[in-house]
Amino acid sequence: MGGVAAFVRYFSRQLVRTFVEQKRYQLFIDGFRNTLVISLVAAVIGVVIGVIIATVKVYTNQTGKYRLLDRIFAAYVAVIRGTPLAVQLLIMAYIVIPSNNYIMIACIAFGLNSGAYVSEVIRAGIGAVDSGQMEAALSLGLPRSIAMRRVILPQAVKNILPALCNEFIAIIKETSIVGLIAVVDLTRASDIVRSRTAEAYFPLLSIALIYFLLVAGLTSLTRLLEKRLARSDRS
Repeated sequence: MGGVAAFVRYFSRQLVRTFVEQKRYQLFIDGFRNTLVISLVAAVIGVVIGVIIATVKVYTNQTGKYRLLDRIFAAYVAVIRGTPLAVQLLIMAYIVIPSNNYIMIACIAFGLNSGAYVSEVIRAGIGAVDSGQMEAALSLGLPRSIAMRRVILPQAVKNILPALCNEFIAIIKETSIVGLIAVVDLTRASDIVRSRTAEAYFPLLSIALIYFLLVAGLTSLTRLLEKRLARSDRS
């Protein structure tokens, strides 16, 4: 019983030191908010870039037009996928965008990185749509651009929604490196608290638990979405 009581006292003391003293819980709240903001904005940027790149690539393959633009996008995807995200973040912060708004820089860097991967997901989704859909739309007199926007992309989105959800989950976990440019996210918040309390146990395990619960919740939503899409396909 003495050992249990000692552990409870230690647990309580570390809980107070990590979250209560000097209102350190505010650091974790701010870090959580910054993590979500960067993830959400980056996801939106990534989807927009991914749609543009995938559409140009498919359009070039079908018509032979916009080859130069397609090559530029291909080079962009190759560079993004061939270099570490941490290096891209540092280049964006200290070379490309000379600004003190590091949250904005992080959003742009993560968005550009996500766009390269999302473009491949969307391209695969477009490729999974029956080619007869485009032919039917063109036979009805629709311009190819409108047929792509109103006929092909809506069907492709249904195929790629689970993959896009998984990409969003990946972005959330990847944001743990934004402390490299002095952004206080969850991981950076734990580093600050750890430096002030000289204790690693509670700060690190606390953010690990927060990340786990956040990702687990999003993963459950993704699986629910997949089941609903599967039921709609069978109906």
